[in-house]
Amino acid sequence: MKPAVLVIDMLEEFVHGRLRSPQAKNIVPNIKKIIETARKNNVPVIYLADKHYPVDHELKIWGPHALYNSPESKIIDELKPEKRDYVLYKRSYSGFRGTDLDMLLRDLGIDTVILTGIHTHICVLHTAWDAFYYGYNIIIVKDGVAAFSEKDHEYALNYMKQVYGAKIMNSDEIVKILGKQE
Repeated sequence: MKPAVLVIDMLEEFVHGRLRSPQAKNIVPNIKKIIETARKNNVPVIYLADKHYPVDHELKIWGPHALYNSPESKIIDELKPEKRDYVLYKRSYSGFRGTDLDMLLRDLGIDTVILTGIHTHICVLHTAWDAFYYGYNIIIVKDGVAAFSEKDHEYALNYMKQVYGAKIMNSDEIVKILGKQE
C-alpha cells in the first residue's frame, strides 16, 4: 500500500463559519495526529480546499461561502499546511474535479487515499466517488470526517463502504498503518 492523506475542506467556513459541522471541532485533533504521523513517515499530505468565485454553480445551493481570498477560505490554523505538503484548490464538491489531484497522486505513486475532513455526505463523498472511478483504494477515517448531522454522516459512511468498497477505520488504526510506512 502506498497511501496519501487527503484533508478535505478543513477551512474557517466549515469549522467555525456559517456552514460548519457541529462535529467539526471534535475531528480536528484526530486529523492532526494523522497528519503528524504521515509527515514523520514520509506519507504525502494533500489539502483540498474550497475556493470559490462568486459565479460558481454550487453557490446557488449553499450561498456564498469560502470565496476566493476571503478569511473563510483559509485552512484552519490547527491544521496549517507545511512546506512539503500539497494544497489544491477546488470549486466543486470533489477534490478531483477541475484540480490536478489525480495527476499528483499518480506522480507520487499513490494507490490508496485516506480521506479526512468536512462534510462526510458532500465533499468527502464526492471525492471518494471520483477516487473509486480513478481506481484508488479508499479509506475513510470515521472519527476524522464529519457532516451536518449524525444521520448524514452514517448514511455517507455506509454508502462509501457499500458502493465504493471503502474501508472505514478510526484515527488510531490509521496512525498504526501510517507508522509502518516509509
